[in-house]
Amino acid sequence: MNYDVIIVGAGMAGLSAAIYASRAGKSVLVLESVVQGGQIINTINIENWPGDFRVSGAELMQKVYKQAMELGAKIEFEDVEKIEKLAKGFKVITEDDEYETKVVILAVGAEPRKLSKKQTDDVGKRPISYCATCDGALYKGRPVVVVGSGNTAKHETEYLKNIASKVYHIHHDDPIPKDAEAVFVAIGRVPATKKFAGLVNLDKNGYVVAGEDCITSCSGIFVAGDCRTKNTRQLVTAAADGAIAAEEAIHFLDNVI
Repeated sequence: MNYDVIIVGAGMAGLSAAIYASRAGKSVLVLESVVQGGQIINTINIENWPGDFRVSGAELMQKVYKQAMELGAKIEFEDVEKIEKLAKGFKVITEDDEYETKVVILAVGAEPRKLSKKQTDDVGKRPISYCATCDGALYKGRPVVVVGSGNTAKHETEYLKNIASKVYHIHHDDPIPKDAEAVFVAIGRVPATKKFAGLVNLDKNGYVVAGEDCITSCSGIFVAGDCRTKNTRQLVTAAADGAIAAEEAIHFLDNVI
């Protein structure tokens, strides 16, 4: 079946793109390998989403998903195995089917790297967070630890110093301090982009190279969310990327093809 837009990934970026593209009257298919909503559905409390002082990730993403579907977007739960460039448009090949589309929006996200087994054992039942901006306020006046040695870990440590009573900053594989009440992991992320390496330019860490316009090196392919080269990866920036990528895709459909 042919579509105007195929979006790979049904997290905040992908579903936001689906909303904008559908509202513009384009036929939209969202392909998702696991479940709609992305990683944020596992977050119990979100306190930095504008307009909702406190909302669960599952509740928020269910509303976004419902909005996209009611506007006319379709979703199929299939893993995209390959994207081929055609003379006009693209063929998106999944484990079960093949689809043709005029443009593609990649919104596949990035997974945080996990702690070593030794550190995981040290953590025990204490909560683990991968985002100080998201969860830091939950531990106001309490001791926490940041694991990581790069710039992100340094930023997380400085951020938490204004909130926590004490912040330990340790490296990967160092023992977790016993009095820390929460563990903030900042040892990098892994974007789910490997299968698209021959199609769009990736940086040395595997992120799709694109500026704030979300335009990739391949004409007709756009990128949104955490898999894009960017400084800030938050729920609100994923939504913004989705809107921008969709608007650029709409412009491409209306003026370039």
